[in-house]
Amino acid sequence: MQARKQLFQFILLVICLVSIKASAQKEDYIQSLNHQNKWVDSVFRKLSRKKKIAQLFFVRAHTNRGQAYEDSVGKVIQDEQPGGLVFFQGGPVRQAELINKYQKLAKVPLLVAMDGEWGLGMRLDSTISYPYQMTLGAIQDNSLIYKMGQQVAYDFKRLGMHMNLAPDMDINNNPDNPVINFRSFGDNKYNVAAKGIAYMKGMQQAGLLTTAKHFPGHGDTNVDSHLDLPLLPFNRHRLDSLEEYPFREAIKAGISGVMIAHMAIPALDTTKNLPSTLSRRIVTGDLKDSLGFKGLVVSDAMEMKAVVKYFPDGDADLKAFLAGNDIIELSENSARAIKKIRKAVRRREIPIEEFNARVKKVLAAKYWAGLNYYHETSTAHLVEDLNRSAAKELIQQLSDGAVTVLKGDAAALQLDPFQKTAIVSIGVTESTVFQRELVKWYPNSTLFLIGKNSPEQELKALLEVLKPYQQIYVSVNDTRLRPASKLDYSEEVKSFMGELAAHRNTVVSVFANAYTIAGLPGIEKSGALLVCYQMTDELQRSAVKAITRQIKPTGRLPVTVNLLFTTGLRNAL
Repeated sequence: MQARKQLFQFILLVICLVSIKASAQKEDYIQSLNHQNKWVDSVFRKLSRKKKIAQLFFVRAHTNRGQAYEDSVGKVIQDEQPGGLVFFQGGPVRQAELINKYQKLAKVPLLVAMDGEWGLGMRLDSTISYPYQMTLGAIQDNSLIYKMGQQVAYDFKRLGMHMNLAPDMDINNNPDNPVINFRSFGDNKYNVAAKGIAYMKGMQQAGLLTTAKHFPGHGDTNVDSHLDLPLLPFNRHRLDSLEEYPFREAIKAGISGVMIAHMAIPALDTTKNLPSTLSRRIVTGDLKDSLGFKGLVVSDAMEMKAVVKYFPDGDADLKAFLAGNDIIELSENSARAIKKIRKAVRRREIPIEEFNARVKKVLAAKYWAGLNYYHETSTAHLVEDLNRSAAKELIQQLSDGAVTVLKGDAAALQLDPFQKTAIVSIGVTESTVFQRELVKWYPNSTLFLIGKNSPEQELKALLEVLKPYQQIYVSVNDTRLRPASKLDYSEEVKSFMGELAAHRNTVVSVFANAYTIAGLPGIEKSGALLVCYQMTDELQRSAVKAITRQIKPTGRLPVTVNLLFTTGLRNAL
């Protein structure tokens, strides 16, 4: 039985490798649009105008909301025949089974997408999460990010999906950004562009459609567009030279899709409270005409408050269509929207040639993704395939490459292994991987744990306990699912950390958003300081490797934290 299972996995791997090789050899999606496509023309001719409009709509889907919700989505597919789905939270086997079920309801195969900026783990349980984009922003070897793109493409295709709504190509130059932040490669436009393109090429050359977001750049905002309409107040020169730079480079590199942000941008369109998604000047005039983008223009979610607050009752969907979006994502009511758009097309509110071309563009994406020969997704050994050793090894490589030394040299990092050593983890309630790995190298050590809100008296007592120790290793840990710019520690704990850093022979490793360092006064007094960007087992192992000289840390800070720690900083060891 075991031998049969291994043979099946081997055959599946060979098929996927052949598929990836074939994908790499075929022309990219943008190039494919230059040729007439018989399959596209044939499908297009069979569609009524209503069904053609429906091809532009992508519907929300989940596998964690119960049978009634799943059935309601199935009814929308059966009744409206939308162009695609965007999956959110759930599990891989449930999702594969549901994709198979939904595809049977579609007369034209559905293009299936997901937000997978750091892989399937962004949405699904029992799957792998790759490092966040800020973590990747520190890596100097972009070929690793290309390889990550290939692995992510494998995962998507193995699960029956065709499009990743990634990479995020926003330049995060606002530390207080509540919605982009760690999702960005950093605040240097050249680094953001290079890494976004490496990730995109890895995915596309393995046969996955990609989507750079959020055009023209959501990085310098302090409002979450899920909740309200952000303002991008900069002049045209600033937007051209900074925010749009990564998108312009990605377009030159052949990216298949671009997602439009929901933002008010007076420099591009002065209409009051008009989100960029609904602006023809921005979608068609700027992106399509000025930048020459020929691929899929995807709206951000149309259910977000940034659009429906000012354009309720389906008006947002209509305006998104008239603005030039090819894919209208997550409408509040797609049936209502299709009806409104049908009237607009009948009234020739856009040229019929433009409408037809946009529908064919979506159908061409389906052809490029292989949906002209659709086949069901196999659920056999699915979880094992999505958690393969090659992917896990790559995550460790990426983590090793991200570790960044902000202060200290090799001698300051690797202290005397025979001295009395304290290994202190802050922000946790149980021992960390960092502690368990480091104690193997420092046999004369004691482990200490400090909670996020430890009482002041307890902290003072601990400082006294730590005084006799010749050397101290400290890990700062953010256990939250999303690493924000500020740690959720009490002021007493932050103050304690500053005093601890001033202790002789102290090494601090920060497993948190790099921006958090700005809110930890005194941390710069430590003998050595490493930033590891997020709290994962792999990054904790990488930090120990750097400390014990198993690897040479090469990461560079991808964002400016404060005057001491600026973009590109790395202490050469």
